[in-house]
Amino acid sequence: MSIMKEFKEFAVKGNVVDMAVGIIIGVAFGKIVSSFVADVLMPPIGMLIGGVDFSNLVITLKAAEDGVEAVAIRYGVFIQAVFDFVIVAFAVFMAVKALNSLRKKEAETPAAPPAPSAQEQLLMEIRDLLKAKP
Repeated sequence: MSIMKEFKEFAVKGNVVDMAVGIIIGVAFGKIVSSFVADVLMPPIGMLIGGVDFSNLVITLKAAEDGVEAVAIRYGVFIQAVFDFVIVAFAVFMAVKALNSLRKKEAETPAAPPAPSAQEQLLMEIRDLLKAKP
């Protein structure tokens, strides 16, 4: 089998397409959550702890000199990333939990009884004929 044919079979499989759609939606969802954290959640949290803006929290190791930027550890940006991660993880957890509950409900609904086999149908017809005789 040629490499191109193998690649085509791999790329066209449903799982690969589903994964690609999931990644694209995940990236878009990540942007929404990051904006929610940065623009909605963090300002009140910063205000509650004394007006601190997490992105400005730094430890300067070496001050800026003659056009050379300062060397600093920006731990505030790290704190912000941790908040983003926790919120994204919680949102994904809630989505998976909702999907699992839907699947569980589908599994709990009883399936329709299977149709009788040809042999059973024939026996039921014979039974009905015998009952109909006077």
